[in-house]
Amino acid sequence: MLFDSPSSFGRAFRIVTFGESHGSAVGVVMDGVKPGLPFDLEAIQREMDRRRPGQSDLVTPRSEADRVQVLSGVFEGKTTGHPIAMVVFNENQKSGDYKAISELFRPGHADLTYDRKYGIRDPRGGGRSSGRETLARVAAGAWAKQQLATLGVTVRGFNREIAGIAGATVDWAFVEKNPLRVADPGLFEAQKAAVEAARADGDSVGGVCEVWIEGLPVGLGDPAFGKLDGLLALACMSIGAVKGVELGAGFESARRRGSQNNDPLGPEGPRKNDAGGTLGGISTGAPVVVRLAVKPTSSISKTQQTIDREGRPADISTQGRHDPCIAPRIVPVAEAMCALVIYDAWLTQQSLREGAVPALAEWDWVAVEALIASKTNARL
Repeated sequence: MLFDSPSSFGRAFRIVTFGESHGSAVGVVMDGVKPGLPFDLEAIQREMDRRRPGQSDLVTPRSEADRVQVLSGVFEGKTTGHPIAMVVFNENQKSGDYKAISELFRPGHADLTYDRKYGIRDPRGGGRSSGRETLARVAAGAWAKQQLATLGVTVRGFNREIAGIAGATVDWAFVEKNPLRVADPGLFEAQKAAVEAARADGDSVGGVCEVWIEGLPVGLGDPAFGKLDGLLALACMSIGAVKGVELGAGFESARRRGSQNNDPLGPEGPRKNDAGGTLGGISTGAPVVVRLAVKPTSSISKTQQTIDREGRPADISTQGRHDPCIAPRIVPVAEAMCALVIYDAWLTQQSLREGAVPALAEWDWVAVEALIASKTNARL
């Protein structure tokens, strides 16, 4: 099964996340980990540091170290084959910031639906619906990225667009050197100014995150309901701030003829990658390119119209510490979710082929990657 509960994900490699934004802790349990594998906690912490709040003045100022602790499943630096539990204890909650709106529903947030579904909700920071839940995904995804790296697979992302300003180039060296994690140095100042203007106005902006998965073999993914692109879309759409996902040419393919959209094949392999690295839901060996539409942060100080729990009209202004643009911190989360899908698909394929991993694609994808990098907008 892909998931046994609303808080679990995966088949051969399964995770369950737990915790709330203003509770004691947030964490994850990983199951399906083979014994005897090296466990690099420092590498996991580095990924956690990329996601944590308070990294710059362009994100929430909530100060959390987000130090991950391992509770089980690891002995003397190696996995034991039993469930691995990792936890981060919350240290800098300011629950009083939410007292004034505890009976109101924030527009764009999950307050109303959680309340109506469960009959009870934790209003402090959104509880389980808070973006803080994603730190558990990043911890598990960091482990998956470690395993994929040993197989020659890399998962890396950046923000293609911020506040409607789309980058035209991809400079990977620049991505982790700027607080927005954008890849076009020439547009950074304009994108930064848009975020600062929204924050000054008590508002927020969104963005488009792009993830590249490179080094995949041919053959990952399964027909019908186990398609690799379908699983990636599900994984990315499960991130709270994401409202759309596309692979390859995505929605642009709907505006083309088949002769324009099909990837021609030659002796060297496909001559472009509008398919985004999959055919029939199965990896082609080409880079898998996933794009996520990240909405503006819902919690803003600008006054908005809403209702209270009794359905009476009210005005609301959300105070506290919130990101004027959540896209910079979405990048490591998106990478993590993609890594979880790919690692799970790899293990599933091993089981299908009696331990055999599909042969790596013999096609030369250097030219394809160069073609992707040369694109001037988010549409491949």
